[in-house]
Amino acid sequence: MIWSKEETLSRAEMEALQLARLQETVARVYEKVPYYRNKMDEAVVKPQDVKCLADLAKLPFTTKQDMRDTYPFGLFAVPREELVRIHASSGTTGKPTVVGYTRTDLETWTDCVARIACMGGASETDVAQICFGYGMFTGALGLHYGLEKVGATIVPSSTGNSEKQLMYMKDFQTSLLVATPSYALRLAEVARESGIEPERDLGVKIALVGSELLTDAMREEMHAAWGKDVKITSNYGMSELMGPGVSGECLEHTGMHINEDYFIPEIIDPATGEVLPAGEKGELVITCIKKEGLPLIRYRTKDITRLFYEPCACGRTTCRMENLMGRSDDMLKIRGVNVFPSQIEEVVLSIKELGPHYEIVVERDGYSDILTVRVELNHATDRFDELQRIERKTKQKLKIMLGLDAKVQLESPASLQRFEGKAKRVRDLRSK
Repeated sequence: MIWSKEETLSRAEMEALQLARLQETVARVYEKVPYYRNKMDEAVVKPQDVKCLADLAKLPFTTKQDMRDTYPFGLFAVPREELVRIHASSGTTGKPTVVGYTRTDLETWTDCVARIACMGGASETDVAQICFGYGMFTGALGLHYGLEKVGATIVPSSTGNSEKQLMYMKDFQTSLLVATPSYALRLAEVARESGIEPERDLGVKIALVGSELLTDAMREEMHAAWGKDVKITSNYGMSELMGPGVSGECLEHTGMHINEDYFIPEIIDPATGEVLPAGEKGELVITCIKKEGLPLIRYRTKDITRLFYEPCACGRTTCRMENLMGRSDDMLKIRGVNVFPSQIEEVVLSIKELGPHYEIVVERDGYSDILTVRVELNHATDRFDELQRIERKTKQKLKIMLGLDAKVQLESPASLQRFEGKAKRVRDLRSK
């Protein structure tokens, strides 16, 4: 089902709508937000200079550091009294990034998530269990209200207590699961430990996953855990932009449709800031063109992807972003080679003797970087020749994928840490 007519506009209609909203937004932030006015004056650009969509490139970027520098409300375009909700990041690496919503912003957010939910197959007949943490994190409440607008019955179970989650799934006949990919796999693991076979004993037919990368290999692992017929789609967002609802996959699995009437995407070279042509891989930059409270201009997401503008077989004409390769700030530089955790995950999940849980450890020995991949075996074995064979195969595949040697440390099943929220896969110990 297609939720909104804006998802099927022609390219000319969409670009006309985007330009009108962009011009209004730029004029408003120049008038209402001194920080933006100063940045635009430094770049020698005025609102009236935005005459076409290509002129977006004249505007300065916004970064997470800008949000920290203006903490808490310095980038807001409305008085604090007009906000009806505030969310914030955890602030583990500095000041939290604070976001706020007017009543109209909440309606917009809900509509965007309803679109994404419908793309993944959700309907009013579903019982949707939301296994994201409720609180300052935007994921849970974003999916909650979007799915509620679609008409689904919501089970706001939050995170943790996997045994009780499974009880709810069984007793409430949950048909739609909202979780990170890693926690969805953990739930299936706990189910089997409890004698529950997810595909046979539970009724989950749809999984809307987010907050982590969903690689093709991870999707296959989820199908193995929950059933080959479960509809698994990834969705994308971040609190700075709105929360979930910026983009999401349809059931064609040809990339995530961006809600372009609310967000203008660009791809830039992360080193130079140069705008790249459609189809080229680089850093995703998003401009919010319909937000009242916090309308960010050219926000650098740090996420690596590319854009496609051809209409999709699902009937939607909106631009699609490829499922993320990773983040530019998650990229590891190992002996001069760029390494993304998603590349290592692809290798791990391609080896049937290994489980889906792994950890990447980077250390320094003198002047050399040492990359170690700790990964669980699917089944315990004491046979030394078998362990050697699996280790050799894993090291060989990693070398082909990464172009460098890595150590492989095989661990016993169920020995590595499990995560209920976003998985933390990397320990970079070089600074220590």
